[in-house]
Amino acid sequence: MDFDDTPEEAAYRAKVRDYIAAHRGELMSVSEGGRRAVDLDAAKQHQSLMYDGGLVGVTWPKEYGGQGGTQMQQAIVNQEVAKAGLAGFIGVIGLGMCGPTVIAHGSDDQKSRYLGRLLRGEDVWCQLFSEPASGSDLAALRTKAVKTDSGSWRVNGQKVWTTLAHVSDYGILLARTDPDVAKHRGLTMFVVDMHAPGVTVRPLRQMSGVAEFNEVFFDDVEIPDEERLGEVGDGWRVALTTLMSERLSLGGGGTDVGTGLDAAAAHVAKRIGELPETRQALVRQEFGRQYAASLATRYTGYRQLSAISKGAMPGPEASAGKLAGTKTGRALADLGVRLLGDEAVYAITAEGDGRWQNSQAGLPGMAIAGGTDEILRNVLGERVLGLPPEPRADKGMSFNDSLRIGASE
Repeated sequence: MDFDDTPEEAAYRAKVRDYIAAHRGELMSVSEGGRRAVDLDAAKQHQSLMYDGGLVGVTWPKEYGGQGGTQMQQAIVNQEVAKAGLAGFIGVIGLGMCGPTVIAHGSDDQKSRYLGRLLRGEDVWCQLFSEPASGSDLAALRTKAVKTDSGSWRVNGQKVWTTLAHVSDYGILLARTDPDVAKHRGLTMFVVDMHAPGVTVRPLRQMSGVAEFNEVFFDDVEIPDEERLGEVGDGWRVALTTLMSERLSLGGGGTDVGTGLDAAAAHVAKRIGELPETRQALVRQEFGRQYAASLATRYTGYRQLSAISKGAMPGPEASAGKLAGTKTGRALADLGVRLLGDEAVYAITAEGDGRWQNSQAGLPGMAIAGGTDEILRNVLGERVLGLPPEPRADKGMSFNDSLRIGASE
């Protein structure tokens, strides 16, 4: 593909830059919205202001409040936001995962009630998938949803590693509605009100010092049937929409995962002169290696964007991008911390923030979020290399039967 902007893309890029420059003083920077506690109201205002400029929901259909733009326009926005040092959106989970799922599988009523508020940052969303006993094997989840005589659903169970659940207003919940069929067939997806009676959120403290992940408990939580996404028992197909959108947003959008290249290059340029000459050569070598790897990840994302712009579905490139991007991001963050020298022990450095320490402490979580490294390698092995799939002892049996076999072992 041609990496130069077309005249139309160049004009769009100029428009994005002009809007960011005009409102720079009102927008949040990376240090204000980074891996630490943030002012929720300020974060919502940041997203709302970006939405007013047409920079949120770029690829969403106009009828749902989006801009009806292209994936390349979204990539341009991502690039210009990174270059300006702006914080990401508090609604990142909703924008990249929950919103596309509602668009694809929600009712007209759900779309009208939820999507506009999600785009403007008025509501924050989370994704309620992983559980203590079924992290990588999502289809083995045990949270139950039982239909009541009134037609609503009563939910009991636990989710874990739920990003932003502690500040979320809504979530998309995958639950088991029929344990007597194969585990992939007995699932149903719902929209759940995170403030409903019976929902308890408990933050999990990370080694970075913040608590972005959470445990979420459901104790007899009532969910109206109107909040179902898709058909009963069709939750796995609905969840695939979420998962593919998630991997595209994390690894297939032509951007850098975790640590921006521009910031890393500036940090190396500033700090390298403080090192002995022999170490300078090693740092240049290490940074060059990771810079090349990061560019490869970015360009793989561009290839994915090109395919999507021609009507293709997100493919395994997104998994490859996320896998490689996480590895490179961790390596760059580690290099950034080492370049701080003795200052690395301080939360706030002479450069005014602790972004390198925060990135180093937070990025290991990216090897789990959005699909573990091991699961992504399985995806690539099976779908790209044509390797045989992992053996499945529970293939062809119901979920209840698989539990009984597991208990007997």
